[in-house]
Amino acid sequence: MASFGTALRELRGAQKSAKGVSLYSRFVNRPAGRYLAAGSYALGLTPNQVTLISAAFSFAAVAAVALSAPSWGLGITVWAALAVGFAFDSADGQLARLRGGGSAAGEWLDHVVDCAKLTALHTCVLIAFYRFPGEYGTAGDGWLLVPLGFQFASVVTFFGGLLTEKLKPKPPPGSPAAAPSTVRAVALLPVDYGVFCLVFLLLGGGELFRWAYAGLGAVAVLFLLAFLAKWFRELSAVPR
Repeated sequence: MASFGTALRELRGAQKSAKGVSLYSRFVNRPAGRYLAAGSYALGLTPNQVTLISAAFSFAAVAAVALSAPSWGLGITVWAALAVGFAFDSADGQLARLRGGGSAAGEWLDHVVDCAKLTALHTCVLIAFYRFPGEYGTAGDGWLLVPLGFQFASVVTFFGGLLTEKLKPKPPPGSPAAAPSTVRAVALLPVDYGVFCLVFLLLGGGELFRWAYAGLGAVAVLFLLAFLAKWFRELSAVPR
């Protein structure tokens, strides 16, 4: 078994393309995941075990949002758990590549956990809005529709992106990777999961969190519409 340092050096030379990746994922989450992957490799963990560690951090944060009254301390704890869970989510794929490639079952588990995490997180925000209306200023039932709309946009974007990648023809082996676009990397920041996690730092603000969350939800809907048009146009050009 390679040491932590050896594993880290190998991972630095085996990174996925940065095309279509936001600045947060490229410069924060992937590097953090690289260190976690190297540590996991040195400990003899499997990619599936790392996926389950990611799920444990993420779902602990999700449960805390639903069960606890909002506070600044809760916000820091929830954000930290979500951020660590997201870094481990990056680490499982990097660990799989370090070990010589992943498996279909591992990829399936990773995507199922990601989808469950997205669905549960917005559901628990809805529960929090319902349980603590005074703290969040959500006494009107209309505010309960906000997490539902945000959840809809997030899940459809997640599924649509996966399906588009599966249906698009793969480039020929040996084709040069497209250069990442800095403009696109900046533009994708509002819908990056890591940036979304930052909004939970505002939990102690109550109504401030509600408005920030609703704002990101509105942006997610707009991006969904843009993504759907782009994906449909791309797939329409694929010969049958």
